[in-house]
This record gives sequence, C-alpha cells and structure tokens, in this order.
Amino acid sequence: MAQNNALMPLSLLLEYTFENEALLAEALTHRSAAPVNNERLEFLGDGILNFVIAACLFEQYTDMNEGDLSRLRASLVNKDSLADIAKMLELGQYIKLGSGELKSGGRRRDSILADAVEAIFGAVYIDSGFDTCRNLILRLYAEKLQNIPDVETLKDPKTRLQELLQSRRYPVPVYTVLEVTGKAHNQMFKVECSIEGLDCITTAQGRSRRKAEQAAAKLAIEEVSRKIAS
Repeated sequence: MAQNNALMPLSLLLEYTFENEALLAEALTHRSAAPVNNERLEFLGDGILNFVIAACLFEQYTDMNEGDLSRLRASLVNKDSLADIAKMLELGQYIKLGSGELKSGGRRRDSILADAVEAIFGAVYIDSGFDTCRNLILRLYAEKLQNIPDVETLKDPKTRLQELLQSRRYPVPVYTVLEVTGKAHNQMFKVECSIEGLDCITTAQGRSRRKAEQAAAKLAIEEVSRKIAS
C-alpha cells in the first residue's frame, strides 16, 4: 500500500511503514474524534510495552530484586517517558482530536500523547507481529535504557524515610491528617509526620492525602538526616 504522504515524516521517524495504514490512522485517533479510536490499540500497546521493558530490565539487571525492577520499569513506561517519545516523534501534529480537545490544547497534552504512542505499539504488533514491535520499542527507548537512573532516586519519600529509619532501628513514622479544607472536588490536606524517639515532627500540605504524606516524609528525611549526622 502506498504511504500517505502526510504521514511519511512520522514513518521515517518510526523507521517503519505500515502494511495496513488504517491501523496507524486508528492509533492516531483520539476518542473525542470518532467512535473508532485508539483506546483498544492503546490497551494492547500498553501490555506489550510493559512486557518488553520488563524483559529488558530482567536481562540487564540480573541481581536486582522485584521491587526495584518494578520501580525502574514504572519510570520508563510512565506518562512522562511516553510523552517524551511522542515529542521526539512530533506526534502531536498527527493526532486526530475532537473540536473540544483541539481548542483546549490536546495536541500538547502529555496524557493524549502518551496514549497515542502506546496505540502505535499496538498497531505495529497487529501489522507486523511481536518481534517488529519489540524492535521498535527498544529503538525508541534506546537512549532511556542507556541512561537509567539510580533506583534509589526513584523511591518515593515515604519509602525512603521508612528504609532510613529501619536501617537505624527507629520506629516507623506515623502520619496524621490534621486538617482537610476546600470543597470535595478541590480539597487540601494538611498532614503531620511524627517519629517516636527522634523528636521529629513535620507537616505538609497536598491536594490529596497521599501527596501531603509524601511531602511531609520528604521534610522528615531532611530532618532525620541532620539529626543522624550530628
């Protein structure tokens, strides 16, 4: 099938030409634009991406435990990483959106861009099979796989605080919600993190309880580290 000239630049960046170009068109169609859209392909592509990256990390880090492998995988397949790839492919200009999404800047929205990348992976799998899809994923992820961050930096503050305290045989922190303000759709949580035996109490706010706890834990890490150092 002759390649749609409008999509030729994208095919060149992907280094892949679809046999069934309708699959690419579907992968680039947001649910706001048509009943037949990229949601099913995104579902398929998400599963394939997670497997390919998991297998790659499993082979590359032979001594790493399941928890750390999961953190590394999550850092590679999350919305931000996929949006980075979409921007590298200049994908926004090709995505078909409904008028509402178009007016609200949907072409630049990370979630829409990320979904389209996963949908393309699903489309390539259907068009050419697993090996071709795997090679495409590894090619697009090559730089990220060569510059994988230290797994310790990927741990959330609550996990890092708990591990720090356990390594020093201190009690686990206790998180208490001090205040919830605002209407149900726009609440603000104020949370306290206290650590028995260290005279350490920190407070922080966030748009969810989880975010407030993470912020309080981050402050606690700094305070505990100072106390330990002194």
